[in-house]
Amino acid sequence: MIYVLRSPLKLQDTLTSASVFLNTLTPKFYVALTGTSSLISGLILIFEWWYFRKYGTSFIEQVSVSHLRPLLGGVEKCKVWRNPLNLFRGAEYSRYTWVTGKEPLTYYDMNLSAQDHQTFFTGDTQQIKAEDTVMQKAWRERNPQARIRAAYQAIEMNHECAAAYVLLAEEEATTITEAERLFKQALRSGKREQRVQDPVTTGKDINLLVYIKRRLAMCARKLGRIKEAVKMMRDLMKEFPLLGMLNIHENLLEALLELQAYADVQAVLAKYDGKIYHFTVRSTPAVFGSYISLPKSATICYTSALLKARAVSEKFSPEAASRRGLSTAEMNAVEAIHRAVEFNPHVPKYLLEMKSLILPPEHILKRGDSEAVAYAFFHLQHWKRAEGALNLLHCTWEGTFRIIPYPLEKGHLFYPYPGCTETADRELLPTFHEVSVYPKKELPFFILFTAGLCSFTAMLAMLTHQFPELMGVFVKAFFSTLFTPLGFFADKMESFMPSSFWHQLTRI
Repeated sequence: MIYVLRSPLKLQDTLTSASVFLNTLTPKFYVALTGTSSLISGLILIFEWWYFRKYGTSFIEQVSVSHLRPLLGGVEKCKVWRNPLNLFRGAEYSRYTWVTGKEPLTYYDMNLSAQDHQTFFTGDTQQIKAEDTVMQKAWRERNPQARIRAAYQAIEMNHECAAAYVLLAEEEATTITEAERLFKQALRSGKREQRVQDPVTTGKDINLLVYIKRRLAMCARKLGRIKEAVKMMRDLMKEFPLLGMLNIHENLLEALLELQAYADVQAVLAKYDGKIYHFTVRSTPAVFGSYISLPKSATICYTSALLKARAVSEKFSPEAASRRGLSTAEMNAVEAIHRAVEFNPHVPKYLLEMKSLILPPEHILKRGDSEAVAYAFFHLQHWKRAEGALNLLHCTWEGTFRIIPYPLEKGHLFYPYPGCTETADRELLPTFHEVSVYPKKELPFFILFTAGLCSFTAMLAMLTHQFPELMGVFVKAFFSTLFTPLGFFADKMESFMPSSFWHQLTRI
């Protein structure tokens, strides 16, 4: 078989043929072409706009990020944390579903909880018992009734299976009182099983014991026995001082605020506000990871701001402050608010009731909308109780954004706001909730691009229909100009390369 390579002369003949073909096209063809292009780009524009209004992001952009960015290695991951004040599924989340018909928890959120329970309660033993195997399957079940049946099956195998009573307290109990009763049974079973089993306490036993005692303290708090709840939390923190990552102090802060024990709140803040978490963020293949410092939570930042605002808010007046300037105490309160807003900019709209609240998820993303929902759900009442605190917040919180550099390559007090929060929050929060996005996104590029393309092609179609001869001349001139460099290049190739060179190539 002989392969023929086109010479520059033949390439020039091809360009000439293309030019002749373009000259034979009628104006009706150009009208049809531009009209069809305008129609297609208009349909793309309508779909992009609808998708953006419904989901808050561009479809083309989302597909590009989901499929192209992983191939390029530019994935940024955000770590989610267990919500320290998460509600009870049977006694609280299920009641919401019965009343509204809506599911307050996403499958992603519940799956994370299942992994937590499976790891903490059944994963640290050399020889896994039969009831532990049943409970491992129970945590993975998607159907609540299947999980409850598995818990009863584990209790039949071992009447002292504490993890099974925990599941029943979380999922089957329809009241907090009933949940408390089951947690007390779980605590008794766990202690008896520990004494019979081994004098050495395993990591699983410690995790289970801490979880049960914490939930009992939360039951006492919800049932109005707040002083008892505070004592239980303090005893738990004293008994297990190395479990600070569980954020038990956040439960303690909320209970102390309910008691209006502000001096005790300040003492807890003094102990925990200065502490930070260190973890690694991977963004690109070139950067294997860098340690960043992050305050513990929005609860710490906003509670600190609440205490400082409470000291001055009762007599605070924006008009008087503008005339005489801010006092030292007012300046400290404003700076504390700015610090809190920079850490999590989503919280103020919930505290000021500019955005409706929903039930908080079981996991939260620090600095994200999920954390803001969880904080405001439990702490809005404490801000309302401090007279004038919300007024001070309303007058000063937007000033934070004048301090933060834009674009957000740098932060002011913290590292730059992460760009992965929106995706993680959409997985943690239910679909009926409008996720708060920061910084507020403008219209995506692809919507603007398709709008421009649609307008341009529609204008060409109209001009071609109105002035067919003039547009025909314009198109011929445009393509002639476009093909001129190619013809010039072909001529140069023919003059520089000897004819024998092309003949030798055709014989290869």
